[in-house]
Formats: sequence, C-alpha cells, structure tokens
Amino acid sequence: MCGELSKILTINISREQLRRFLKKLGYKWKRFRKSLHKLQDVEAYNSKLSELKQLIDLEKDNYIDIFYADATGFNQTGYIPYGWQPTNEYIHITPQKGKTLQIFGFMNKDNRFEGYSCSSSLNSATVIAFIDHFATTISKKTVVVIDNASIHHSQEFHNKMEEWKDHDLYIFHLPTYSPHLNPIEILWRKMKYEWIEYEKIDSFDELEQNVIHILNNFGENKKFKIQFNKELLAKQKVSIIFE
Repeated sequence: MCGELSKILTINISREQLRRFLKKLGYKWKRFRKSLHKLQDVEAYNSKLSELKQLIDLEKDNYIDIFYADATGFNQTGYIPYGWQPTNEYIHITPQKGKTLQIFGFMNKDNRFEGYSCSSSLNSATVIAFIDHFATTISKKTVVVIDNASIHHSQEFHNKMEEWKDHDLYIFHLPTYSPHLNPIEILWRKMKYEWIEYEKIDSFDELEQNVIHILNNFGENKKFKIQFNKELLAKQKVSIIFE
C-alpha cells in the first residue's frame, strides 16, 4: 500500500507515516470480523425472526421455556489470535494437534446450562441422544432453538421432532447463516477467549478438566455467568433475544 500511494502522490511514504495518518483518521489495528449477512435469504430470515420474537414473547409471559442449543469443540490449539503483552516479552502458546472435546449444550436466558460431552465427531444420532436426555429434564413446554447443521435435518432427526412434541419439547430451526441469533455462541466465545487460560494447559486432560470445571460452575449464582444486558447484547448483535 505504501508503494502504491507513493506512486500516486509522487512522494515517498513510509509505513510509519501511513500508520500515523490512519490513526488520525480514527482507524485502529484490530482483527477482521467474519460476517454471514450477505449469504442470508432476506425474506426467509425475516420470517424466521418474526417467529422467534413470538416465541420470546410467550416465554416472557411464562407460557414456555426457551433453550438455545449448539455444539462446539475444544482442543489445545487455543483461540487467541493476539493480545496485550509486556514490552519485549511474549506469552507463548504451543500449537497442539490431536484430540478435540466436543460439547453439545443447552442454555437459557437465566444462565441455566445442560451439557453433554463427546470425544468423537458429532452426528445426528448423537445429537438425538442428547436431546432425548434433555427432554427428561424439562418441567414445562420447551422450545429448543438450534441451527441448520445437516445433522439437525436428517430424516431420523425430523422423525424424532414429532416424538419430542409428545414430551412438550419443540425444535425451532434458526434461519440459515444466523449464528448471531443464538446466545449460546456468547458462552462458547467467553470460554475460548476469556475463561480458559490456554498458556497454562499442557495436556488434553488438563483442557478437558478446565472445560468441565467452567461448565459445572456456570450459572446465575455461580463463578461463571453471562450478564445478558443490553450493552453486551448490542455488541454481540443478539439484542432481539433478551431485550
């Protein structure tokens, strides 16, 4: 960029000069964010969003419970792209390839969490087994909000959806490419970027112990929790969920 600008302006521009100029314009050096917004079907998205808002209103009136479900994986590679470090010192995180701990969780707006672990890749049968067990823990009509992963759309999964209705559990599929509408994504991010200290973990067993410790101590009156206030939700773009 410096070379191109130097040619256009016919003067030599150094990286430092460009950096100072961009800072004066209000730019900051920070990580790019991925966005799936352009991949969404606007009409289908708005229709699903309207349905979700109706469900949230029913929950506010205490007619139903809503739990947000999703799966994520934890391994020793770590999830910290960069961070503040002392001058002339570096925090070293050793990349590790190997096992991944898969967690499938259900979370509601009050920080109640039900989780299931799996050391192998998740498939439709595994998720069905988790939901089957979760259905035994509910005490009223409950909607499970879930994404559109292929394992959530198998014929076996759709057959089970009818069976779960008999147990007052209903599945609501989010619109495609809409992870921002699933608040459990906030939990995964906080675990991976804030709560787990990867630089202190030397083995997969230690990582697993850390993950289980956090999930066992996650809740409204526990050590780990999420304050679903408007400021946080605005930043995470899920303000429609708990406003």
